[in-house]
Amino acid sequence: MPGHWSRRRITGEVALAVVVALLAAGSEELLGGEGRRLAAVAAGAAVLSLLRRRLPAGVLVLTAGLAPFLPGLGPLLIVLGWSSGRYVASPGRALAAFVAAFVLNVGGTLLETWDRHRLLTVAFMATLYYLGTTLAPGLAHRYWTQRRTLLHALQERNAQLLRERKMVAWQARLRERQRIAQDMHDSLGHQLALIAVHTGALEVDRELGERQREVVGVLRNASVTAMHELREVVGILRDGVAAEDAAPSAPAPAGDETGRAARGTAGIEGLVAAARAAGTSVGLRRLGEERPLAPAADHAAYRIVQEALTNAYKHAPGAPIGVELRYEPDAFVVEIVNGETVDGPAKDVVSGGQGLAGLAERARLVGGMCHAGPADGGGFRVAGMLPYGAAPVAEAAPLVDAADDFRQQTTKPLVGDGRPVAVGPADWTYTERELAMAVRGGRGRSTGGAVALGCGIAFAALVLLVVAGGFGLYFLMGSVKDGMIDPAQYEAVEVGMTEKEVRDQLPPGGTMATAGLDGTGPARPAGAGCLVLMSSDMGDDDDEEPVFRFCFKDGKLIEKKSYSVEQR
Repeated sequence: MPGHWSRRRITGEVALAVVVALLAAGSEELLGGEGRRLAAVAAGAAVLSLLRRRLPAGVLVLTAGLAPFLPGLGPLLIVLGWSSGRYVASPGRALAAFVAAFVLNVGGTLLETWDRHRLLTVAFMATLYYLGTTLAPGLAHRYWTQRRTLLHALQERNAQLLRERKMVAWQARLRERQRIAQDMHDSLGHQLALIAVHTGALEVDRELGERQREVVGVLRNASVTAMHELREVVGILRDGVAAEDAAPSAPAPAGDETGRAARGTAGIEGLVAAARAAGTSVGLRRLGEERPLAPAADHAAYRIVQEALTNAYKHAPGAPIGVELRYEPDAFVVEIVNGETVDGPAKDVVSGGQGLAGLAERARLVGGMCHAGPADGGGFRVAGMLPYGAAPVAEAAPLVDAADDFRQQTTKPLVGDGRPVAVGPADWTYTERELAMAVRGGRGRSTGGAVALGCGIAFAALVLLVVAGGFGLYFLMGSVKDGMIDPAQYEAVEVGMTEKEVRDQLPPGGTMATAGLDGTGPARPAGAGCLVLMSSDMGDDDDEEPVFRFCFKDGKLIEKKSYSVEQR
């Protein structure tokens, strides 16, 4: 439900909170924290982690302000920076949150390590720390989220275009079918009507004999049946479904007085009876236990027999024909074989040459197959194998090119109007082609500008971090050099020398290497100013660091001391 977390989300959030709490407690302990402070920092980190989705901006600002005083919150600050880049929706609010967090973080760092001689150094290092742990993850996650949202919108748009294209293609096919149906109705319907009228008139002619009347009656029934079949085909072409009167409640033999022809395997006996009435020797045999066929396969079986009989009438008139229907365990087999005529194949036969090819296509569409060719013992053979179940749904051809089908987005189907649209497998490769496709397929210049702005911000942040890291490393090395001397330099300085002579021989001090050493060691001479430097040599004790102190008064060196302090 909207607003509620799934079990998977709850498990993930709890696991992340536990990990963040352990990292916070470990960091705090390494930096000198102990006792209740460790438990408080761990609990606070866990709570803030759970609240980061609901209150992203507030949690980020609060954690950034507490991090200088509670160093254990440092790992949490990285998580919050990444999370805030996505969940702070408004760009203005996100900018305000990151700026406020930066001010509080740097300001808190200055207060925690207050030293007026190195404020700029501390501020610079704190800025680098904030950029690397908070701002860079936030920018990266915000750009990634915007890009994913854009591609998801393009994917939905692509799915909508696919559906619309299918609708346009279907409408075009429907208009063409209606045109074909109208042509068939106007031309064939007129000719069949004339045949039916003339044969009806001949049937009542008194000069015809009984045999002629019977033949004319067969012709009239055939023409009436053809008119009904034409009407059904026209209805299918126009509406996509058979006419309501096309399926009689009980199968009737082909050529009966109603003009209706039973379709499917039930109508095959009618075809055979009509052929026998016309004087052709036709045998029908059924083998196996009868089983129902799918409507499309049942109709295909009827058409195979009908076309095979027509083919035999044309090319082998008078030859005997055998029709066999076999209900095999896995498929229905229909076979029609005609023998050779005594006079040889018929000549000057009018044929379009498409009937047998159409049978193969019709059988393929229902999941079967059809074969037509010379029989082994002479004559001609037509055989079809059709499935009992429903025909498999043919896989639709892709309506877009392979290069533009958004295959790098997701394997989950999109749902636009209730129908899923598959988008193919995903490999999540960030290629230039996909980015260019996203820019071209977006909602105009604003989308392309947003993507370009995101790329620019990410690149600028990366360059800034690299440059700042280089300067920081250089500055740190110089700071260590300016706050450290070796024991030989200490021995070369003698009490009584002028302050200028001593300072010219020694580094200036006052760097990060000497931070916090001013108040250590023995008591200072009253009214004296001292210079404290670290020793380049390591002490005998690993827990202590050697320190040199030079105190000046009235322009002269009045004291120099060498002592050790606990290692920081």
